[in-house]
Amino acid sequence: MILTIDAGTSVTKVALWDRQGLVALAGTPVDTRHPALGRSEQDPADWWASVLSACAQVRGQSPGGFGSVDVVGCTGARQTFALVDASGEPLGPGILWSDRRAMAEAEQLALAPDTANASGPSGVPLDAGSVAAKIAWLAGHDRQRLDASAWLLAPRDLIAWRLTGSVATDATLASRTGLYDVDGQVVEQLAGAATTRLPPVVPSDQVTGHLEAPVAAALGLAAGTPVVIGAGDRPCEVLGSGSSEARPMVSWGTTANVSVPVDTRPVSLPPGVVLSRGARGGWLLEGGLSAAGSLLAWLGGLTGHSPVELAALALESPPGSRGVVATPWLEGARAPWWQPEAGAAFVGLGSAHGLADIARSAFESVAWEVMRCLEAVGSRQPAGCPVAGLALAGSGASIPVWLDVLTGITGLPVTGRRSGQAASAGAAQLAAAAVGMDVGPELIDPVELRVEPRAAAVGRYAELGENAERVAAAVVDLAAAPASRRADRSEDPS
Repeated sequence: MILTIDAGTSVTKVALWDRQGLVALAGTPVDTRHPALGRSEQDPADWWASVLSACAQVRGQSPGGFGSVDVVGCTGARQTFALVDASGEPLGPGILWSDRRAMAEAEQLALAPDTANASGPSGVPLDAGSVAAKIAWLAGHDRQRLDASAWLLAPRDLIAWRLTGSVATDATLASRTGLYDVDGQVVEQLAGAATTRLPPVVPSDQVTGHLEAPVAAALGLAAGTPVVIGAGDRPCEVLGSGSSEARPMVSWGTTANVSVPVDTRPVSLPPGVVLSRGARGGWLLEGGLSAAGSLLAWLGGLTGHSPVELAALALESPPGSRGVVATPWLEGARAPWWQPEAGAAFVGLGSAHGLADIARSAFESVAWEVMRCLEAVGSRQPAGCPVAGLALAGSGASIPVWLDVLTGITGLPVTGRRSGQAASAGAAQLAAAAVGMDVGPELIDPVELRVEPRAAAVGRYAELGENAERVAAAVVDLAAAPASRRADRSEDPS
């Protein structure tokens, strides 16, 4: 039996697997606070509390299976981190990947002679969301907390330390921080004061420790159970979804992501694309979006409708949302634009439009971004690798309107796997490999969903593509602002 822990941005999921697939699954939400404009924070204590809660739920679903766990595998969100002391106690709130407080610091880093590169020395853009920019912000605004810390850890890494007493991270999370170059060496100009606070980097399929007795007792697991560090959520989704260069992974969760695994590191990166390490070697060409499920949650908060209700309403509006065009940039435009000042917008609204049109346009806005990312990595170019289809990951695989919109805009068929939990399935595969268990992807999580694009939808979206591009470009242009205004917005309001 394999237990996986997925420390996501909005929910911590715990899954129980055997050789035939998913046995039990539970999730516990993790609250995000926005204490000021551009700030996104979580209480690191909630990360561990959510693990305890989700484990208790899974234990209740399958007591026998839970009591027979052979190995624990981990995964989680990247670029979120907390500063902790030598005993693992958090020193203040965790700073999320979506936090934009460090706009001024990002601009300074991007201008520095040793780091001046649109994608940074590591292939990760030096924008306001980068870990390097946030470290620079801490050095200038909260130096006492930075100096008092022993480690800078992602949620998954802090959880793994709590489980085993051992501090480590893996190459996939390390590469996505932007603090390491493409050869895996720390770039001190970017890591700054955190250089000596970064955890050791180990392979994704390595046992980093064993469950300590007090923690094992609290979870209801056997002391001494091996714990595998695993990979970041996106590399695990790529592994779990069975994606390839000919079948890129498209994930819909809190955010959306396009990832294309490649065996060799590209000599140069396409504009707007991020380079990161793969879970089993190789590399990922990534297009990470700023919002997907979070856009539906935000819209639902304004309208009093749940995301499920909004998804059902969106089916009532035709392709093109009767002229409503949206941009999904709640936290700034990420790939392939990288314009932190760009915001969400709904263009073309009239008195005849309703919530169904707005909801569908939200889904379409994300799919248009997916299409742009596919084009950026060359997957849709005539000279590129022929694309047979898309491999689904995230909760979007169960949302009919998302499947209709995604296949219509890209013109590509999609496949989804039985569990619908690609990140956890990838973590299970890595955990199994670490302890010598033979668990293949087709056995543990076979493909059970295949959706072909509707010809009428493909034709309609082909007609609308130019207008969607014009709207997105116009919103990005409007976001262009003097550096002084951007600096003012990023300052600490206190």
